[in-house]
Amino acid sequence: MRNRFDTQLELLNKKLIYMGVMCEKIITLGAESFFQGKVDKNTISEIGKEIDDSEKEIESICMKLLLQQQPVAKDLRQISSALKMITDMKRIGNQVENIVELATNLDSTYAENYMSIGRMAESTIRMVKLSIQAFVNKDLEMAKEAKLYDDIIDEFFGLIKNDLIS
Repeated sequence: MRNRFDTQLELLNKKLIYMGVMCEKIITLGAESFFQGKVDKNTISEIGKEIDDSEKEIESICMKLLLQQQPVAKDLRQISSALKMITDMKRIGNQVENIVELATNLDSTYAENYMSIGRMAESTIRMVKLSIQAFVNKDLEMAKEAKLYDDIIDEFFGLIKNDLIS
């Protein structure tokens, strides 16, 4: 019985990694769209759909694990953490799609003034990567490092917001 549970957890990890890769991809394309002024909405939409589909698939795996295996303690925390992560990753995909939509209406010279957005995108990608690696490898130090990026991203957001206001 435990072998089947471990196999399902391994599948869960693989699906989380894939969803993370899709988030990295959509963030990269979103930033490129912003800076280059060229938006491939179809590609962005396709990746957004893959993220949405991944969320549903991972959620289904988690529900099966909860209902069929009735995990306790560590395993329950792992499954509930995965559910939280997929919600956040789906939100990342949705936010990028919204940013790309807004970027289509911007003058291309506008992006030159906001290089912080590129660094913010890079930091976000790094945070997503570290978060998933920390989860899969059960690495507390890596998780702490990923958490530091949240403050960095917040700082970039504050700089960009203040620039826009002024």
